Amino acid sequence: MTGNNELETSEELIATGGQRLRVRYRRGIGVPLLMCNGIGAGLELLSPVVEQLDPNRPVVRFDAPGAGGSPGSPVPYSFPYLAWVLGRVLDRLGIGVVDVLGLSWGGAVAQQFAFQNPHRCRRVVLVATGTGALMVPGKPAVLAKMLTPRRFRDPDHAAGVSEELYGGSVRGRGADVAALMGRQMHTGSARGYTHQLVAGTIWTSLFALPVIRQNTLVVAGLDDPIIPPVNARVMSRLLPRGRVYWHRGGHIDLILNAREVVPYIEDFLGAPGRRIGTRTANG
Repeated sequence: MTGNNELETSEELIATGGQRLRVRYRRGIGVPLLMCNGIGAGLELLSPVVEQLDPNRPVVRFDAPGAGGSPGSPVPYSFPYLAWVLGRVLDRLGIGVVDVLGLSWGGAVAQQFAFQNPHRCRRVVLVATGTGALMVPGKPAVLAKMLTPRRFRDPDHAAGVSEELYGGSVRGRGADVAALMGRQMHTGSARGYTHQLVAGTIWTSLFALPVIRQNTLVVAGLDDPIIPPVNARVMSRLLPRGRVYWHRGGHIDLILNAREVVPYIEDFLGAPGRRIGTRTANG
């Protein structure tokens, strides 16, 4: 157990559904927030976000198969399968209804989880993400830098590619990106990274979004080289209860600029015992 302005935090390797996932659970009050990370990233990279959330909000983070401290999957997997596994993980933790937040690749997991669990998922936050294979992609030269997990293993490389890859508040802050990558306890495997890439290339939510009826906040940066802003507009129009929060940053401003971005997410989710605000309705 560890404490950092937290009621209680535990970490364990949960074996279920044919996978073993490293899961960190911060207990608290009210509906837990299930956080789905970007491709190749360990759960530590979301720590700046967790630190800005209401300290009483329960939070569940996990490493995808083959990322961070989770052992790799023996075979490639799909987002529907991973969403099912996450449901079993929540069962093991004794958790029922959740809110779900997904960043980038994790945004696809979040969309799929909401689609498969209409009664278990209360609210959805989609950050710097799109509709998968059928979306408006970033420039090929930018996407090519994401084909390997090198940026998670080589801090100097991460600093060198950060501006072109992430945009936004990262520009001129390569050292901060290198330090962020250095927070990971585990770097995962190349096979795990490949499985994540494959999952993204065979999936789209374009036709499922009109069925996702949960209140959904789409968080989008105006300077995101990986996910062009037009994708947020498409998603918000297809989601029956979708709205957009625009910020001037880029792909990972949720993490590197958490102090500015997270309060809008907090207002959307509604802090325990307080009425949900309207601060996010700027889109």
